[in-house]
Amino acid sequence: MAGYQVADIRNVALVGHSSAGKTTLGEAILFKAGVTTRLGSVEDGTSMLDHDEEARERKHSVESTVFYVEHGGRLLNFIDTPGMPDYCGQAIAALAGVDTACVVISAASGLGVNTRKMFQAAREYGLGCMIVVTRLDAENARLDELLGVIRESFGPQCRPVNLPADGGRRVIDLLRGSSGTADILDVAAAHTELVEAIVETDEALLEEYMESGSVAVEKLPPAARRAVASGRLIPVAFVSAVRGVGVTEFLNAVAELTPSPLEATPRTLVIGEGEAAQEEKVAADPDDDFCGLVFKITSDPRSNIKYSVARVLRGSLRPDSSVFVSGDRKGQRPGHLFRLRGDQHAEIEAASCGDIVAFAKLDFRIGATLFAKPQDGQIRMPKFPTPMFALALEPKSRADVEKVSGALHRFAEEDPCFQYYRDTETNELVMQGLGDQHLNVIRSKMKRYFKLEVETKAPKIPYRETVSASVKYVEYTHKKQTGGAGQYAKVVIDLEPNERGKGYEFIDKIFGGVIDQAFRPSVDKGIRDQMRKGVIAGFPVVDVKVSLVDGKTHPVDSKDIAFQIAGREAFKKAFLQSKPILLEPIMNIEITVPTEYVGDIARDLAGKRGQVLGQEVLPGGQVCIRGVVPLAEVLTYSSQLKSATGGQGSYAMELSHYDVVPPNIQQQIAASHKAAAQEEKE
Repeated sequence: MAGYQVADIRNVALVGHSSAGKTTLGEAILFKAGVTTRLGSVEDGTSMLDHDEEARERKHSVESTVFYVEHGGRLLNFIDTPGMPDYCGQAIAALAGVDTACVVISAASGLGVNTRKMFQAAREYGLGCMIVVTRLDAENARLDELLGVIRESFGPQCRPVNLPADGGRRVIDLLRGSSGTADILDVAAAHTELVEAIVETDEALLEEYMESGSVAVEKLPPAARRAVASGRLIPVAFVSAVRGVGVTEFLNAVAELTPSPLEATPRTLVIGEGEAAQEEKVAADPDDDFCGLVFKITSDPRSNIKYSVARVLRGSLRPDSSVFVSGDRKGQRPGHLFRLRGDQHAEIEAASCGDIVAFAKLDFRIGATLFAKPQDGQIRMPKFPTPMFALALEPKSRADVEKVSGALHRFAEEDPCFQYYRDTETNELVMQGLGDQHLNVIRSKMKRYFKLEVETKAPKIPYRETVSASVKYVEYTHKKQTGGAGQYAKVVIDLEPNERGKGYEFIDKIFGGVIDQAFRPSVDKGIRDQMRKGVIAGFPVVDVKVSLVDGKTHPVDSKDIAFQIAGREAFKKAFLQSKPILLEPIMNIEITVPTEYVGDIARDLAGKRGQVLGQEVLPGGQVCIRGVVPLAEVLTYSSQLKSATGGQGSYAMELSHYDVVPPNIQQQIAASHKAAAQEEKE
């Protein structure tokens, strides 16, 4: 493949809701460009883009796929992204690699929840946007109504650049044509509106248009590209990917009307942190030092080779060059550079400014900023949703523990919205994602590619134990006089609540030598040991104050272990007398739903022992509900909210504080712990 100038490169992400036709459109692009000899199909498993076995089995994309075509003397790089909200981590990451987000909307099903989310994410990241309406020939399609909904949702700057005609068998190019009869709208009026929308963004063209009433067609695309980059124009194209209608015209629109890396809003390099941070625009200068941004990590299931996919933001790169991750002083040498097309890897001699390139076997992560020499600074990534749906997992075979951790590490590298960790309090291995379907795919991949099977369950709630009353002079004497050396320790303690959040305090109030100085820390050690294990329900004890007030030492049998045991047992005895209570994590929660669901969600939150603290009306008929709710009530909230809102709701939450568990629930938790402990003994 011949090298391309920066001005001749286009980088576009196909985004939108599930089943909008993104992958089918991608297959039609490959077919029209002559890359494939037949139109690949998602349904029959012949798609070049859904090449992963998981995607083919499920018949929908589960990860993003990079591909490219040459059209009209230009290199068009595309990224096909998954449409289900559960997989949106990779879709959002793909925005970091492109200059234009092409929002795909099915004429049959209209706007989905992820359509709006991805459009908003693209605009927040500073990308230009384009809209393509697929399945224009669907039986139930009402294209005029859909165009109205698009304008209402995304703004009046949404202007058709072609219109369907002859019952959806062809499209009319509005940039160059002003005559003919379309299935919707008046062609002449739509042409005029498009031209005026373009010239309004350019003073020179506007002046020419006002004086003569027209502008030469060849002057419109450069102005249109600048308008798209700034968000003042959002081209709308119509296609039928399966029938090939409008696909060539769509490619023409991408080549002519979407910005090149030179025309797009440049990325910002942030150097330093906080108030001292400095910002620097990264212009697409091919003669400057190399700078790139990794936005995708993938592994070839056949060779198990890790590929890091990056956008070249500045300069160029050769295989024998060194690449430095921000902050590192030791570089890595690529050795080989690749251009990806589905699961095909074409080696290239150099990576040019504005292009998308893949590195093999290098240790990068998503969001890594790359330089030609040691340098600090980070290119900002798009904002990712917080993974809130969690499952605790356990390998079916104990021998697979390390293998499971290795598999989870790989999935976390490839998906910015998947996390895993070992909970030190519950000793559970926990994975977090954006929903149950997200984690089901992780489990399926683990079995398919790593031959690992795991059991999953809801993770344990990290409750805390504490006391609500004080007791004094609680005594425990430990004696052991049988078999070997004797043991003796007598301990007397006071126990009282500490301020919430103050933790544990041990106060030595011994006067004289009733307990030798050497044994007093042993009492503290025994108490701390018991606090980690809990007393009433097996959860850590917090916010208590223990005073060692009296005791007794034996001149021969007293030793460290004896006073540890005495301290532990005295603490347990005092704890049970001090009106013990359980504390539970209370979460700050923000729930975003369409307006019509606000009442139902607020009532549901109240039924979960939660409280609504406020609401905020958002653009697009959305409302953000802010409140607090116990974590125990929202462990499966992802699927509940999805069901209650038809998949249109989303939420995020973080720990607010700990509060007292209601007595009836505390009794249930304590009884469950007692039964489990009894089973372990038996």
